[in-house]
Amino acid sequence: MNNVRYAPLAGRLLIGLPFILFGLGKAATFGATAAMIGAVGLPVPPLAALGAITLEIVGGSLLVAGYKVRPVAALLAFFSMVTAFYFHSDLADQNTFVHFFKNVMMTGGLLQIVGFGAGAFSLDEYLSNRRTYSSRLATAQ
Repeated sequence: MNNVRYAPLAGRLLIGLPFILFGLGKAATFGATAAMIGAVGLPVPPLAALGAITLEIVGGSLLVAGYKVRPVAALLAFFSMVTAFYFHSDLADQNTFVHFFKNVMMTGGLLQIVGFGAGAFSLDEYLSNRRTYSSRLATAQ
């Protein structure tokens, strides 16, 4: 058996679950999240907070499920880099330095998903196989 088939699932879980948790954390502290967004000068902090929360929870969930992973991973990669530059750009501070490069590493993993897709254990693969099977049945008739 080819154990490499499980690697994309493990990767999606390890990248998607933290997004879900971070999104839930932001939702639980919505006021503080909006205030932090406002503090860096981004416009309409409550709307930006709602967008970030939605993207993290929904995007993370879609990654875990393996559904539409290429566009979702691309969007999360862009979000991760924007977040790095707006919230973790003081590289003289050791903690901020670590968070900046954490976001860079997450972006790298997300770009791997963009490039290679969801893998064998995903909704994308299941739906693709189902469509292929249905079209073969239609052709055979």
